[in-house]
Amino acid sequence: MTRNVGGIDKGLRIAAGLLLIALGLFGPLGWWGAIGLVPLVTGLVGNCPVYSLIGVNTCPLPARKA
Repeated sequence: MTRNVGGIDKGLRIAAGLLLIALGLFGPLGWWGAIGLVPLVTGLVGNCPVYSLIGVNTCPLPARKA
């Protein structure tokens, strides 16, 4: 699996996932909060299957060797 989720995108996914899970556990979302697992896992793993399908990559380019 190649990484296609970069820095800011990764942080936003993790934050959104945790927020949705918290709202599911302690707020009005109930079981719908489990959908927060999707952005949380994609943020932690660094790979988004949807990004792969549509050809998006938010990772910075690798450093070039001299």
